[in-house]
Amino acid sequence: MAILSFIAFTISNNASAQKSGITRTDLQKHDISVVGHETVQARIDFEPHTAFGKHSHPGEEVIYVLEGSLEYQVEDKTPIILKAGEVLFIPAGQIHSAKNHTNSKASELATYIVEKGKPILVLAK
Repeated sequence: MAILSFIAFTISNNASAQKSGITRTDLQKHDISVVGHETVQARIDFEPHTAFGKHSHPGEEVIYVLEGSLEYQVEDKTPIILKAGEVLFIPAGQIHSAKNHTNSKASELATYIVEKGKPILVLAK
C-alpha cells in the first residue's frame, strides 16, 4: 500500500511539477534500520525563474545543490541561497519552499528520511 501511495504521489507530483518547469526524477527508495522509516532520493530540476511552493515532509530532508543556485525559505527564517556543492538540512515537518531566481537551470539532490506509509510531501495551506 505504501508503494502505491508513493507511486501515485510521484505520478501526480511529476505531472504538476513539469507544468510549472520543475521536474522530479526518483532515483532510489529503501527501508532503513530505523523501524518504520525509509530513505527516498530524488533529483529535482528547476527551469529558470521557477519555484516550488511551501510544503513539508514526514521526516528529514537533506539537500545537495548539483548545479546553479537555489533560494530556500525554511519556516520564518531568513531565506538562504545555495550554490552548486552546498548543502542544507531541513528538520522533519518544517514548512519550506525553493526558488530558482536565475536565468539558468538549477538542480538539487534531495534525500528524505521519512516515516513509511505517509505521503512524502504535504503542501502547506
